[in-house]
Amino acid sequence: MQTKFISIVLWSLLTVTFGFGCNSQAQNQEQSLSQKEQSVAKVYMFKEITPENLVKIYEVLGREATGKVAIKLSTGEPGGHNFLQPALIKGLVQQVNGTIIECNTAYGGGRSDTESHLKAAADHGFTAIAPVDIMDANGETDLPVTGGKHLTRDIVGKNFLNYDFTIVLSHFKGHAMGGFGGAIKNMSIGIASANGKRYIHSAGASTTSWGSPEQNDFLESMAEAAKAVADHCGDNILYISVANNLSVDCDCDSSPADPEMGDIGILASLDPVALDKACTDLVRSSEDHGKIHLIERIDSRNGMHTLKYAEQIGLGSQDYQLIALD
Repeated sequence: MQTKFISIVLWSLLTVTFGFGCNSQAQNQEQSLSQKEQSVAKVYMFKEITPENLVKIYEVLGREATGKVAIKLSTGEPGGHNFLQPALIKGLVQQVNGTIIECNTAYGGGRSDTESHLKAAADHGFTAIAPVDIMDANGETDLPVTGGKHLTRDIVGKNFLNYDFTIVLSHFKGHAMGGFGGAIKNMSIGIASANGKRYIHSAGASTTSWGSPEQNDFLESMAEAAKAVADHCGDNILYISVANNLSVDCDCDSSPADPEMGDIGILASLDPVALDKACTDLVRSSEDHGKIHLIERIDSRNGMHTLKYAEQIGLGSQDYQLIALD
């Protein structure tokens, strides 16, 4: 009897001191789950695409854009029509007193020099809502790439260093080379100078030629350049994507294919990998039969490899929690 009593006392002490026992195990499991939930990237979403919801989703992120704010978006190639419309983004851009930033293209066309690029921005209505800065108009600068295997640097427009905070405002859609264009494409190729664009496209081989790298090498180079931007900005960056006008072609195309599926919504996150993954997941899970064309474009270019590699080098996570706001 005495031995049994001593055993009970010892077990009670162990339970209190070291957390043994069912209740304590359950509590530890709950704490672990809670910590995991907190660590998973949050992606917020409005199905209804309106100027008001674009402002609201920025505010929900809880990261205030302060100082001199850059808004990175595509002003759209002349002839194209799927780019984000000034009427949609005006409220957000003006609320943060933002400057729309771009760099010249590396493929000719109507935005390959500063004068024509500014004309395109004006013709598409962007200069009417905010200043537009073609960041490589006066040169370029390097951002270091850490942890990559193709790029040692990201060559960006010199004026990018003038900004305190960056909002990566992307039009999610297809892309002829990358499969899809979202936050990672916008912050990598979009912020790169013309030379930097060639450097990414050639997977680090040249600043004067696009080269002919393996497809995955190009995709990985995009992720590396995006990480250089994210590392430079630290916590002074956030990501918003509008999944509308879902053409298989990019806004850099002067004659893009018309969208064959309906709009999805506005999504936002502090994690660009999670944001791009959520956009692609919503395309795949859509009940719209027209999605087959965009999915084919993504998969035929092995586009999801960009996210896999981006996660490997620490740009973000493909795990996320989707939080509906409407």
